[in-house]
Amino acid sequence: MKFDAHSTAIEGVFILKRQEIGDQRGSFSRLFCAEQLQAYGWNETVIQSNMSRNVGAGTLRGLHLQLPPHAEMKFVQAIAGRVWDVAVDLRKGSATFGQHVAAELSAENQMGLLIPKGCAHGFQVLSDSATLIYHHSASYQPEAESGVRFDDVALNIKWPLTPQNLSPRDQELPLLASFGDGVTL
Repeated sequence: MKFDAHSTAIEGVFILKRQEIGDQRGSFSRLFCAEQLQAYGWNETVIQSNMSRNVGAGTLRGLHLQLPPHAEMKFVQAIAGRVWDVAVDLRKGSATFGQHVAAELSAENQMGLLIPKGCAHGFQVLSDSATLIYHHSASYQPEAESGVRFDDVALNIKWPLTPQNLSPRDQELPLLASFGDGVTL
């Protein structure tokens, strides 16, 4: 049972679809397999797995990242509901610095977004509620917390719904310009 992988315009960001097998009893699908994900750049140990439960269509979280030396890879999947998932390249020297990719993740389409170190991540809830599972290559460190504003015109992200329910933290994140020429990994 392998993931079907689709590359994106940003190096190291992949949309991965898990395969499901089933019969009259139900179904089975693999949420994570380090051995398979090595082909897409995951050469890390899963240090932390988190679940994010979200209510309200339009709810927006992000765009977050952990700065070095606590930079992390993430593999994000929706296990209930639907979200518009976004990765923004903030890596110094990257040909796609300041660019983003987005994909709809849902329980039904079984897609996940693999996000490399140095890329910010955020999502918007498209259904009444949504639950996401995150696998992280590093543990959360508050002092390494950073991100970029969801509405920075330099990013040109077209959120599908009017953003709402933002945390004060997310509303105060810096603009892309504050990252200069990018995050050094």
